[in-house]
Amino acid sequence: MLPVRTRSFLLGVLVFIALLVGHGAQANEAARALDAIAADVERGARVFRSTGGCTCHTNYPGEGPNAPELAGGRAMETPFGVFYSTNITPDRETGIGEWSNADFARAMREGLSPEGQHYFPTFPYPSFSGLTDQDIIDLFAYIQSRPADRRENRAPEAPLPFSWRGSVAGWKLVNFTPKVFDDAPGRSEAWARGRYLVEAAAHCGECHTPRTLSGGLDGSMALAGSVEGPEGQLAPNITPHEETGIGDWSKADLVWYLQMGLKPDGDDTQGLMSEVIEHGYAELPASDLEAMAEYLATVPSIENRVKAP
Repeated sequence: MLPVRTRSFLLGVLVFIALLVGHGAQANEAARALDAIAADVERGARVFRSTGGCTCHTNYPGEGPNAPELAGGRAMETPFGVFYSTNITPDRETGIGEWSNADFARAMREGLSPEGQHYFPTFPYPSFSGLTDQDIIDLFAYIQSRPADRRENRAPEAPLPFSWRGSVAGWKLVNFTPKVFDDAPGRSEAWARGRYLVEAAAHCGECHTPRTLSGGLDGSMALAGSVEGPEGQLAPNITPHEETGIGDWSKADLVWYLQMGLKPDGDDTQGLMSEVIEHGYAELPASDLEAMAEYLATVPSIENRVKAP
């Protein structure tokens, strides 16, 4: 008979192998389910616009309005260093042209590459994890329909351990929980649609929510604005607080802003927000923008005046 310690060790190995096999079987089943979904490029275009046109993957600041769409290389300034967006064109060597539906869904929901490498959280997969299977598949089909552009991805300019992808595993343990929406009884369909757009597709919180010291979103200050917003820009308070947020905006004001980039006082928006409006929100149907406005009017009002340091 084998010693107790040996038996315990072997039993542990068998359990570990069983778990791996079980996980692999679940992953294969999920991949087959995704492959069975019929993609629709036209629907995918609407999802694409609801994300703001994935403008973080186009280097408008560095190359101007003629920058190759979705080819990456955009510098994303963070308190932890500079991270460059990736090429998500359908180029087979430097983009995502060789990816499967399951690969794309894994990236969007888990922040993992097809090889299992962690993506840096400048890619807002914590929000995108709430997208439906259909929207993910349609979005992937639309991106695959865009022109391919060969452009190598750039390594981050950040000190260790922030430039090491393995460290993101620890970040995820502390900061990442896949987004799941409840049924919201008593709320309208428009409100539910608005919540889905604001919290998942448009990922508003990724810019407008301040972050903790570890770089995770501070849930107690959701949508209350941040002085360290995207690419080092200020992100205003968009809760319905009347003095420091957008509580004095009407639904029509917010819809007009998301269509035209003009505030109720006539001032125009600048920076990344102007890009996501121009290349995304402005092309959404009015019903989607009205749904976003309806939802934002109901989020907790937080007093937080965002000013440059």
